[in-house]
Amino acid sequence: QVQLVESGGGLVRDGGSLRRECAASGRTFDGYAMGWFRQAPGKEREEVALITWSGGSTYYTDSVKGRFTISRDKAKSTVSLQMNSLKPEDTAVYYCAAGDGLYNLRKGVGTYWGKGTLVTVSS
Repeated sequence: QVQLVESGGGLVRDGGSLRRECAASGRTFDGYAMGWFRQAPGKEREEVALITWSGGSTYYTDSVKGRFTISRDKAKSTVSLQMNSLKPEDTAVYYCAAGDGLYNLRKGVGTYWGKGTLVTVSS
């Protein structure tokens, strides 16, 4: 059974930092892109940060560029998201995801999802 288990969410003050971790298991993830999405109250889920299988390419939504950093450990099938200079507008449920290639990950085709964890940034 494929599982993406997330950790590291919680409550932080405006300007603070959090680190999210996600461990994937249950199958081989060779070739899989991984990433983080989020859904704020009353809004649609959006892409936050993605990383290719090789780790050589990363993609960020404009609102988090320069503040968030995504990384992965292929050997351990883990992906991390370091979030700095957090703002109240970053408050959302954050989901880890894995997809067979960047395109499929973005489209949600055959994508595996974590359960999501709430990140709250207080002002």
